[in-house]
Amino acid sequence: MKRIFFMLALSSCLGHFSAAAQSKTKEQVQVTINLNAIDKDRVPVTVQAPKIKTSEIIYHLPKIVPGTYSEDDFGRFIDDFKAYNKKGAYLSVTQVDKNSWKISDATQLGSVSYLVNDTYDIEATHEIFSPVGSNIDAGKNILLNTHCFVGFFDNYKDINYKVTVQHPDTLWGATSMADTDASNTNDVFVTDRYAELVENPIMYSKPDYTTFKVNDMDILIAVYSPNGTHKAEEIAPAMQKMMTAQKNFLGKFNSTKKYSVLIYLSDMQVENDAHGFGALEHPTATTVVMPEMMGLDELNEQLKDVVSHEFFHIVTPLTIHSDEIQNFNYTAPKMSEHLWMYEGVTEYFANLFQVNQGLISEDDFCNRMAGKITNADGMDDTMPFTTMSVNVLTKPYKDQYLNVYEKGALIGMCLDIIIREKSNGTRGILDLMQKLSAEYGVHKAFNDNELFAKITALTYPEVGEFLTTYVSGSTPIPYDVYLAKMGVTKKVVKSPGNPFLKGQVPYINVDQVTKEIYVRTEVELNEFYTELGIKGGDVLKEVNMKPYNLDNIYELIQASQTWQNGDPISVKVSRDGKEQVISGKIKIPTEDKVGYEPTDASKEKLRTAWLKG
Repeated sequence: MKRIFFMLALSSCLGHFSAAAQSKTKEQVQVTINLNAIDKDRVPVTVQAPKIKTSEIIYHLPKIVPGTYSEDDFGRFIDDFKAYNKKGAYLSVTQVDKNSWKISDATQLGSVSYLVNDTYDIEATHEIFSPVGSNIDAGKNILLNTHCFVGFFDNYKDINYKVTVQHPDTLWGATSMADTDASNTNDVFVTDRYAELVENPIMYSKPDYTTFKVNDMDILIAVYSPNGTHKAEEIAPAMQKMMTAQKNFLGKFNSTKKYSVLIYLSDMQVENDAHGFGALEHPTATTVVMPEMMGLDELNEQLKDVVSHEFFHIVTPLTIHSDEIQNFNYTAPKMSEHLWMYEGVTEYFANLFQVNQGLISEDDFCNRMAGKITNADGMDDTMPFTTMSVNVLTKPYKDQYLNVYEKGALIGMCLDIIIREKSNGTRGILDLMQKLSAEYGVHKAFNDNELFAKITALTYPEVGEFLTTYVSGSTPIPYDVYLAKMGVTKKVVKSPGNPFLKGQVPYINVDQVTKEIYVRTEVELNEFYTELGIKGGDVLKEVNMKPYNLDNIYELIQASQTWQNGDPISVKVSRDGKEQVISGKIKIPTEDKVGYEPTDASKEKLRTAWLKG
């Protein structure tokens, strides 16, 4: 899972892992999802039960799903849960907790039914990351993350699931699953077990998709853009270039024949729409949520980073993973120690492949790593990563989760550097992951407490020492020491900033009652404000004659990213209750940032092996 914090965001597994393969019985859970009968943004779902042999049975919606690191309690979006016997009479139901319903006389159970609410309309009331949630907009778009709609009976997760989706003929379902129904109004999907169903999202909307091949892999790009701002055919070329580069970088890694990218573009003009930007990975798909207002170039840049991260999850944890992931517990989750690998190495690969394949320069790569060092320094650098990982669902560890994309990636970088140095450039962390894949793979998990020893055996003692000292230990990593091994040294550079944000600190805020944007009084203002004479406490009414408030603040941030030094600007402010227009020229603020650059020519061959090998 990859989160993107879109500039000034003022609001803040794995199905094909089945070691048992298919069930040996012919039992089947049959699910019907009726998109023709949506009422008040609620979708009716009916589940035909298998033959139940116990007097009571519990039906669950997941508390948590693979790829996420928060307890989201999807059962709380269920209304009107009912159970019926084989003759259609009601059976007694007791709700056990937010996600579970106990059904009496279960040997007579024929089916259960319920209504599913979406999460996008009410994001202010929960913290579910948008790509993990659901959208229900009748006749327009249904983002059907299957874990939001379909649950499981105790002890019946590992049998066949047959899901029928009834839908208007104007909507088309984008998914990596095969539709076995030829009609335009019914889709039928069959999976070997519940975990496979959960890993296959579907997005229903007016058809806007394109397909292409990357080597022998079929790629589907599907887009929902509510105002028609972006089209799949415009996005696809950049995605094809990126994914081709990824496949070239990965070499023999190839865990799927089809991969779908489902892109939901949020309408920032609408009050109740998705605001959690980023993506969630699956073995054969990625769900992405981004703001529709982005320009095509910036959208493609964001998709390059986000989708590449998710795609690299085919390495880990989708191929290389622990028991906790292979036998994922949807109701009482136990987390693995190795988020540094699942998310950290994945994020490192998402950056390394770009310099390796010539999509970014060496300087760009070094600057990205410098940014991660700066961001990691703002987190708890003494909290052991393995401890944080296994406890990530609870405080204070969950507050450090975002460090998996910062320090986690840097852990991957340092391991790569050690292996390159010790092998004289012939091997790196990708070689290690290939060896781990051969050792374990999709159907064989490792034990959490054995991974470090296995990695050490496949590499060098120095790798094991690094893992115990800096990953399971509390010692901060001396990044400069490791980068120096590749002839890369620290420098301080002046970098263009943003008028409205310094690091994670905004210069503006919003009055939640009036929706007005105002300049904060408790921070020292940058050159943008001081040059124009804008003061703390000023309410920003208009910029360049366009009104702004909470409803379109992201448009203001988006516009600011195109501003250049010396561009004319006019700002209407309200100061002490009186409006005035301030005109002048834009002064883009600068920030001193730590950067890195290659300086040691004697290390050039080793550095080239690291970045290009």
